[in-house]
Amino acid sequence: MNCFIWLKRFCPVSADLRGWILFQIGLFLLPSSAFLSALCFLPALVIASFRRSQPYWKDPWNISFMTAGVLMIIGCLGAYSEWLAWIGLANWLPFFWCFWAFQGYLCTDFARRRCALLFLAGTFPVFITGFGQLWLGWEGPWQFLNGLIIWFIAPGGEPQGRLSGLFDYANIAGAWLAVVWPFALAFLLQPFVNIRNRVFISAITIAIAIALILTDSRNAWGGLILAIPFVIGPARWIWLLPVLSLTLMPVALAVLPGVGLELQQWARQVVPEGIWARLNDMYMQRSIASTRLNQWIVAVGLVLERPWLGWGAAAFSVVYPLRTGQWHGHAHNLPLEVAVAHGIPATILVIGTVLALLAVTLKRGVLTISSPINEMCAGSIFDRAWWTASFVLVVLHASDMPFFDSRLNIAGWILLAGLRCMTLSLKSDQDVPSKILLDVQ
Repeated sequence: MNCFIWLKRFCPVSADLRGWILFQIGLFLLPSSAFLSALCFLPALVIASFRRSQPYWKDPWNISFMTAGVLMIIGCLGAYSEWLAWIGLANWLPFFWCFWAFQGYLCTDFARRRCALLFLAGTFPVFITGFGQLWLGWEGPWQFLNGLIIWFIAPGGEPQGRLSGLFDYANIAGAWLAVVWPFALAFLLQPFVNIRNRVFISAITIAIAIALILTDSRNAWGGLILAIPFVIGPARWIWLLPVLSLTLMPVALAVLPGVGLELQQWARQVVPEGIWARLNDMYMQRSIASTRLNQWIVAVGLVLERPWLGWGAAAFSVVYPLRTGQWHGHAHNLPLEVAVAHGIPATILVIGTVLALLAVTLKRGVLTISSPINEMCAGSIFDRAWWTASFVLVVLHASDMPFFDSRLNIAGWILLAGLRCMTLSLKSDQDVPSKILLDVQ
C-alpha cells in the first residue's frame, strides 16, 4: 500500500494516474526485462495518447519523424536486405509514436526527477549481477516469473573479465551505466539531503562508477568523464576543468604514441595497468577490415551508392562481408548506419531532430537556469543530468550502436521525450509562482 501511495505522487496534471503508475513500473523494470517493461509501457502510452490535447501531427517536432517514417517505408519496397528491411522498421516507427506519447509523463520537473530515481533504482540488478559474475562466479541463465525474465549471466563476464551483468555484452552494460551515471551524480549533489541518505546515495554512486570501469568499455569510460562537468554545471568549470585535465594527464601520457619513454613509464606506474593497457589497444596492429575506420569508409561508400532510400535495415551486415571478407553486424556509427539502411534524407530528419533537441534545450539555459522553484526542488541539477544523459547516449552512438539493445533504445526515446518537455518548461520556469512550492512538497 505504501508503494502504491508513493507511485501516485507527482503525477503530472495532464496525465492519467493509472498510466503514470504503469509508466513508473515499466521504467523500473526496463533494465531487467524489456518484455515486462513493454507490458507496462504499452497501456501507459495508449492512455497518454488519448489524454494529449494536441494531435500528433500538430507538434512540429513530430513532422520530421513522420516524414522519415514515410521514407523508410518507401525504401523497404526496393531494399537490398529484402524482408530484413521490414523487420528493421520496428526499431523506428513505434518509437516515433512513443516519443510523443511519453511526453505526457515527463512534462514537469518533479516527474522527470522521479523518473531519474527509477532509472537508478532499476539499475541495482545490473551492477549487483555484474559484481557477482566477476567476484563470486555467478552463472546464468536465471529465470524469474516462469521465464518471463531471463538473465544470461556469463561467469567472469562477457567478454571474459569484463563486467556485463544481466546484459549480453560488456559494451551494452557500459552504455547503460554511462546513461544513468549523470542521475547518480545529480542525486549525490542535490541540496537538502540528510547525512544518512547522502551516505546511501554515495555508496550507489561509487558502485555505479566501479561497475562502469569494470566493463572495460572505452566509450563508457569517456561517458563517465564527460558527464561530470555538465552535471556539476558551468559555474564550477573554472576549477573543475583544470582538475579534470590534471587528473587525466597521466592517462594520456601512458597511452598516446610519441611520448618519451621515461615519461611514459612513469605514467604507466601511476595509472592502473588495466586502464592504460585497454586504451592502448586502439594503437595496436589489427586487420584493416576489423577496424572501425574501415567500417566507416565502407559505410560511406555504400551511402554514396544508394543515397536516397538506402539499402534497407541490416544491409550493412549483409554487404560488408561481401566487400571485405569479414563480418560486422553494424557500422559502429548511428548516422552512418541509418544512412546505409534508409538513405541520407531520412538520416538528416532523424539525427537532425535529435541534435536540434539537444541544441534548443542548451540554448534555453538547461545548464545554467536558476529560478526559485528550481533551487527549492533541485530541479536545475536534475534537468542538467537529464540533458547530460541524453548527450552521453548520443556521443556513445558516434562509435558504437547500443541502440540495437531494446532497453537502451526505449531509454533513449524516454530521454528525448523529456528533452522535448524541457523545451517548453524552460520557457516558463521564471513565471511559476513561488507559492506552488507549498503544493508540491
